[in-house]
Amino acid sequence: MSYRQRRARVRRDPQQGFEEAWSDAESASGFSAYDRMDAQSAVEVLQFEADENDYKPELNQTHDFQQAAYVEVADELAEEPKTPRTEKAKTKLLDTIPERLKNPTDLQIRIRTGAVYIGVTILCVLLGRFPTALYLAVVAAICAGEFYYMMRADAKLPNEMIGVIAAAAYPIAVWWKGMMGGFIVTILLIVSLLIWFIYYRRARIPDLTVSLFGAMYTGMLLSSIVIMRDSLPEYWGGILVLGIFVSIWANDSFAYLIGTKFGKHKLAPRVSPKKSWEGLIAGLAASAIIFVLIAQIPGVNMSWWMAIIFGVIVGVAVILGDLAESRIKRTVGVKDSGTLMPGHGGLLDRCDSLFLAAVVAAILLIWSGALPSALF
Repeated sequence: MSYRQRRARVRRDPQQGFEEAWSDAESASGFSAYDRMDAQSAVEVLQFEADENDYKPELNQTHDFQQAAYVEVADELAEEPKTPRTEKAKTKLLDTIPERLKNPTDLQIRIRTGAVYIGVTILCVLLGRFPTALYLAVVAAICAGEFYYMMRADAKLPNEMIGVIAAAAYPIAVWWKGMMGGFIVTILLIVSLLIWFIYYRRARIPDLTVSLFGAMYTGMLLSSIVIMRDSLPEYWGGILVLGIFVSIWANDSFAYLIGTKFGKHKLAPRVSPKKSWEGLIAGLAASAIIFVLIAQIPGVNMSWWMAIIFGVIVGVAVILGDLAESRIKRTVGVKDSGTLMPGHGGLLDRCDSLFLAAVVAAILLIWSGALPSALF
């Protein structure tokens, strides 16, 4: 009888399991008939399981040799192995953590991860223009890598190295040279991919287009945040960017909360079954309210009714960006883009709403005259 079978039998019926285990031992011709695994399973069943279930089986004293052999094996197996220093340090550290924090729920994990993401975002945006561009470059590079990872699951062979470098270069180039910097990165990206496509015989046209799209989808769209950050003086430019972030976060949060509680009419059941029209309306209202507050920032020339309209349009862009990434994941057959953010999936899962919403917000605010248009 195998180790798992013995344990399963004892757990189903402790008394009968113990009796059968000893019956098997007594019916054997000798201890040599049992290999080490059988001996270990018998010891665990008869010794440790007996202690847990407070059941002591009556032993047949006519088989002293077998009993002595099992006791000897039990003593050998009962010896605790030496614990490495790393394990001791890990155990000591875990002992200092409160019990309520050791086994967090999925919601707690999601909240903690989101808090770290929000904290890093606020810090980098308020530190200055270059920290903002550097932060966006890192985000774009990670999101591009996760996008290419998903594309490989769909039998595509993108050039991750060129795509990730270009995605990270977009925000830095726009911070350095404005729109001309973004144009230069785009030209270099296209030329590099064409050279790769010519000399790498395994590359196909879908691989080429996926490589180009991944860099532009992440890096180029995020560069619009750099443009808005530079459109106002140092401090107020950071407040403006944080306002755009807050409008997107509020849209996501209210759409999730209201949709979960009151959502009955599905928005896109084949793409994202959990999204509802009720959640969409709540998210649009939240975005509109935040844009009314953004209109109060010094240097932003926007009336309250224009702020409401812009907030609704950006809210629609948030939903479209989220649905677009959900559609990509369903097409390639993956649940999450990565595992970087526990409770959320990958960073791309967290930023999917940001890409399209950021560029739409930049176009609306600058082309309407609400922000200076020097970079254009």
